Amino acid sequence: MAGRERREYSRTLPIRIQRELDQKEGALVEQSVNLSGISVIITEVYQPDDILAVALHLPDDSLFTAFVEVLRVDPLPYPGGTHRLHARFVRMPAADREVLIRHIMRFQRHHLQDHYSS
Repeated sequence: MAGRERREYSRTLPIRIQRELDQKEGALVEQSVNLSGISVIITEVYQPDDILAVALHLPDDSLFTAFVEVLRVDPLPYPGGTHRLHARFVRMPAADREVLIRHIMRFQRHHLQDHYSS
């Protein structure tokens, strides 16, 4: 992106994504999640403006839940039938935002320590 630095905070976490009004809780699935917004590979197709419920099992053993708004869904060439979901957090209380920020900062700190201690 010209004129702006784009940061990505991607790590492998157990995650569950489902429609906001879906009462049946699916299983958490371990996968790479970008937390600068939400960017994750999915098999179900959602539409822009859909509101989804997201649950993340954070490394401190807490279950973080939030709502996201779908921005776009891009088809991926491999594996077939997969898409990259791009979404943004919505309706997030300040306390939950702080939890997420602390997690991202902790991840960045560990990533930098690993990078510069080699």
